[in-house]
Parts: sequence; C-alpha cells; structure tokens
Amino acid sequence: MEYTQAEILQTVRMTEMEHLDIRPVTLGLSLRDCVSDSVETTAQRVRAKIERTAANLVSTVDQIGDEIGIRIANKRIAVTPVSILAEGAGGNPVTLGKAIDEAARTVGVDFIGGYSALVHKGFTHNESEFLDSIPEALSSTERLCGSVNAATTRAGINMDAIARVGRLIKDAAERTRDRGGIACAKFVCFANAVEDNPFMAGAFHGIGEPEAVLNVGVSGPGVVNHAVQHADPEMPLQDLAELIKKLSFKLARAGELVGREAARRLDIPFGIIDLSLAPTPVIGDSVANIIEGMGFERAGTHGTTAALALLTDAVKKGGAMASSSVGGMSGAFIPVSEDAGMIEAVRVGALSLDKLEAWTSVCSVGIDMVAVPGSTSAETISAIIADEMAIGVMNNKTTAVRIIPVPGHDVGEMVEYGGLLGSAPIMAVNRFSSEGFIRRGGRIPAPLQSLRN
Repeated sequence: MEYTQAEILQTVRMTEMEHLDIRPVTLGLSLRDCVSDSVETTAQRVRAKIERTAANLVSTVDQIGDEIGIRIANKRIAVTPVSILAEGAGGNPVTLGKAIDEAARTVGVDFIGGYSALVHKGFTHNESEFLDSIPEALSSTERLCGSVNAATTRAGINMDAIARVGRLIKDAAERTRDRGGIACAKFVCFANAVEDNPFMAGAFHGIGEPEAVLNVGVSGPGVVNHAVQHADPEMPLQDLAELIKKLSFKLARAGELVGREAARRLDIPFGIIDLSLAPTPVIGDSVANIIEGMGFERAGTHGTTAALALLTDAVKKGGAMASSSVGGMSGAFIPVSEDAGMIEAVRVGALSLDKLEAWTSVCSVGIDMVAVPGSTSAETISAIIADEMAIGVMNNKTTAVRIIPVPGHDVGEMVEYGGLLGSAPIMAVNRFSSEGFIRRGGRIPAPLQSLRN
C-alpha cells in the first residue's frame, strides 16, 4: 500500500489541527492453552503468557506513533472470554481477573478486556457462577473490563441473563459508590457481539480468532467535524455524504499503516481496522457537533436520526473503499460522557434517553456511557438493556448498553470520571415500572429473519 505526498501532508494537517488519532491498538490474545484444573495454576499461566507476549507492545506502538507523528491514544489487550478459561478450573474466577489485571499493569497497557461470558441462549453451571463474580472482579481491579453477550439474531434474547445483568450493574455501582459507580463504566451488555472489536469496554478475543492478532481502531471525529463545519451550508446531503466518505477513506489508510507496521515489528498478524468515530471530551472532537454541523440547532432534535444514519453509512463506505480488512464495529459511537457536544445537548434538554435509543438503530453499538440516577431499579436497567438488545436482534446488528446508576446522585447532577471517560450528566429514566415484564424471564425467540439457511 503506497502513499502519495499529498496524502501524507493532509494526514499531518489532520493530526496537528483536527485531533486525528489512532484511538486503540489492541492485541488480541488466546489464553485457551493456559487452562488447568486449578484456578491458581491457570492464573499463573495467564499472567505469564500476557506478560511474555505483550512485553514490547506499548514501547513499539509508542515508537511508531513518534516516527509517523500520529498520536496513538491507547494500547490495549483483549483475551479469551474468562468464563471459558474458568470452565474446568475449580475456584473463584475473580482470581483470574486479578491476575489478568496485574499482567496488564506490568506490560503498561491502558485496559484489558475479556472478563466476559457468551450466554445469548443459556448458561452452563460455570457461566452462571461466573456472572455473579463480575461486580467483584470489576470493582477490585483497575484496568480489567468485562462484557456479557445476552442476545443474537440467531438465538433471540436471553431475558434471564438480562434480568441478572441489571442486578449485577446495581451491585457493581454500589461497590464503587465512592468513585461514582465507575465499575459500571468497564462493563458492556451486548447483542451480536463481534470477536475482533478493539474498543473497550467490550473487547474480547473470540474463539474463532487466531493465537494472537493486532487490531486497530481509528477515531477522527474532529477531522470530520472540521470538514462538515466548513462545508457550504447549502451543500446537498449526497455531496456531504461523499465528503465524509472520502475523509473516512483517508482515516482508514492512516490507521492501517500504523496497524500493519506494528504487526510487522511485533511479529504478530495484522487483523482488522475498526473505523469508528469515537469522540473524546475535547471540544470539537464530537459526533454530536458533526450532526449539528449538518444543520441542526442541537443534537437530539427531530431529524438527527437521519443525519446519524448518513454519517454512519458514509464512514463505513469510506473504510470499505480503503481496506479489505475493515472489521470490528466501524461507524459512529455515541458515548454521552465522552462527547462534549452530547453532554451539552443533554444539559439543555435536547437529548433524552429515548432519542439515544432511536439513534442506536442506525449507528454503531448503542446506549453508551449513560449515567442514570442511583435510585434506578435493577428491573428498569434490565428493561433498558432489553430494548437495546431488541434493536440489535431485529436489525441484525451489534448493539450494546454501558449504563451507570450513580449512587447518591439524581437527574441534572454531573459525575466526573476523567480522561477519556469524561463527565457524565445524570439522565432521566421513565418513571413507570417494567418489573412485571422482566420478572417473566425466559427467552424472546429469534426473529423470522434468523432463518437464513
């Protein structure tokens, strides 16, 4: 893949002026060969393998970033779902979680994902016990992230799992009450989870993946925002879509350059580039501001679902043009606390939880980094998750919920998490109960479109 001088100069400009960065470089690593009949022995093997394989990850990626002049924000690891590792090992799976977290600290990565379970159709006895360990594992570690896949288009929606996840989220929030319930910021509930996602908190190394692989997530909402804000306000929408598509092409090219060079130096296969517009709290580095630049007073008003659909589709098309290795989720992320424009839209009353849910029918992932009152019931949280799972299952797309019931806080207050996690405005939930529906349990059957054979 060759690069022209014009491409290089434009990339330099985007880097210096428009907040272009490579958001994560994520090492996906299989730990299946570490399993033993003892959780302590498995933990020792897991820690040794992570520290051995990832020993040079951070230094190599930082060196490439310095050489090319593109900021690489996070270095991360995704591992085999820990529920699988714990299947045959007697003992507390939290022991594995702590060993994985310690290994992540030793090698210097920002986050490590994979304290996860795939329970979209039911539980094994081990997976049932594993779910109960999630609040302790995430509240007693620093870098460890976890997820549960509770639905797929093929299997339907495991409502028993979703009911339990609501209770687990409440437990995790209480265990980190003094930190604004931050353990919940490290947990995601998925429908149709993908195996090669480089973004946290939902990354894990799928069972269909190779021994080790390097996946890259490109950001760049600041680049797209700059272009949209400076475009002719009378530009027809098809031309605006073309502008975004061309920029996404360039972003994907830059990301693949970094990923392939890192893979070469580390002697690890290159996997995918995830071209997702992932915002940060930096002013201008905002998906909400991109939407507003299309002609809206505030993100969240009528018409913004259509605008987000345009944005997501153009990003995907640009990435697909640039690379045959586009994967992950690729599109536009809408994490409220991590996007300054989203925070302001919530503050002025333009953006509600219901509108966020509507947006998730057309964008990547789902209701992300949303803070709600600490008094919100587990059943209401489960119902919010169930709605999001239904959108994913019926539309055959990946959707997710990362929600934080902030203990001791109510609507209109703010909670500070810092860094990429930003500041979360507490959003209102519907005051009417969903308890009877959640209490039914069972499984919502797969839709007719699952019959594709």
